[in-house]
Amino acid sequence: MRRYARSLVAFALATSVVAGTTGWVSGDAQQALTGPPPGSAQWRADRVLGTGLPDPERAKPAEVARFFASLSTAEQQLLLVRHPSVVGNLDGAPLELRYRANALALSTEDDPRYRSLAAPGRQILAFDPRGRGQVAEVFGDLRTARRVSVVVPGSDNDAGTFDRKVAAHGAPPGMARTLHAAAGPGTAVVAWVGYTTPVGVGIDAATGSLAEAGAGRLTRFAEGLRADGLPEPAVFCHSYGSVVCGIAAHRLPVTDLVVLGSPGMRADDAAGLRTKARVWAAKDPTDWIDNVPNVRFAGLGHGTDPTDPGFGARRVPANDARGHAGYFAPGTDSLRAFAVIARDTTTPEGAKTPADTQAPHGSHAAGNAPVLEGAVR
Repeated sequence: MRRYARSLVAFALATSVVAGTTGWVSGDAQQALTGPPPGSAQWRADRVLGTGLPDPERAKPAEVARFFASLSTAEQQLLLVRHPSVVGNLDGAPLELRYRANALALSTEDDPRYRSLAAPGRQILAFDPRGRGQVAEVFGDLRTARRVSVVVPGSDNDAGTFDRKVAAHGAPPGMARTLHAAAGPGTAVVAWVGYTTPVGVGIDAATGSLAEAGAGRLTRFAEGLRADGLPEPAVFCHSYGSVVCGIAAHRLPVTDLVVLGSPGMRADDAAGLRTKARVWAAKDPTDWIDNVPNVRFAGLGHGTDPTDPGFGARRVPANDARGHAGYFAPGTDSLRAFAVIARDTTTPEGAKTPADTQAPHGSHAAGNAPVLEGAVR
């Protein structure tokens, strides 16, 4: 009887996520964009090199990398010109080719939503115009960076809203840009909107179907970075993006998982993520996400708050952040701490570094994890 009562309470709380809690609004149901890049059928049929090309859907990023390494510069350029939408989105292909391929694809794109993405000098690592559109942009020199970070955003993000006029630190490119500026030389940051996000915060945001699809795409993207010879990244996951990261965690080749403003990661604790990465969590006192019930029942809700001491994540200070989108604001304690993680430095100037930050990768703490204080002042 007691277990039944607890289930009823959990169901009522989970239902409130959909019915509307402070800060949560209704949203339209979305169909996840999955499968290979646009133009894959033509790519598969192409025999211009006298042999078949790696299947964009089935070939592993490491296989793609080996294929491109076997080609001459002229052969790579030929494929880029014939199939820019495939090359630009093919995880494992050399990033320099992907930049050029996406610039070419964008130069012929007539949808006004994507016009700003074609501006000279932008480093677009992925671009898919289908549906609401998906995009990834690089800030910094990804090829020479000693440390790489990836920002995974939450609801209401797509290629069409990527350049929306909001606070400089609020949209995905703003988050990536301010993190790169704070982390400094030798780092690069990718703003990755490579999955179908919820619109508003309704049933899609309260369930995990879009996150499941996004987790596979994020995993393949990270594997593509590694296959291209780049460092394993630290991943910064905001809001619903932390659900994506939680589901992907056990297979993601990353050094750190940093969640901020998280509704839960679909795990009871950090150990349940089954990751070798260090796990960090931040939530500011004014974030409305704190009003969302941390339950999982009948497919609704995302589970334990990662900032709960019992979850076992390392706490990132966020007292200076304001609201759900304030974690990357310049001058905040959260951004200073993020920069420390992005640089992978344990003793930045002016930092109060707890002993826990000196633990090796893969040794995420259990129980009450200490707070990273002070970062860079």
